[in-house]
Amino acid sequence: MNDITPEELKQRQAAGETPIILDVRETWENEEGRIEGSQNIPLGSLPEKIADLEELKDQEIIVHCKGGGRSASAKALLTQHGFSHVRNLLGGYSAYKAQ
Repeated sequence: MNDITPEELKQRQAAGETPIILDVRETWENEEGRIEGSQNIPLGSLPEKIADLEELKDQEIIVHCKGGGRSASAKALLTQHGFSHVRNLLGGYSAYKAQ
């Protein structure tokens, strides 16, 4: 599935959509600022938390970090575990916040 731009995500949120947003930054980064409605699971904890996300396997999940690197790794990990609609937020939280 194609990745998503900050503009597209903000448009969808403005239209009232509530996509599943997974923040894979560290907890302290999330505490400094977050995307409304996002769930924080740091990338290092993701492998042990995958079972908790099992019911989301067929739903769209938008993953993000600060700039896009860690979330690309998270997207790959989730895809390997059978998640079929994972999208990386291009530019990460930094790009989202700059919009």
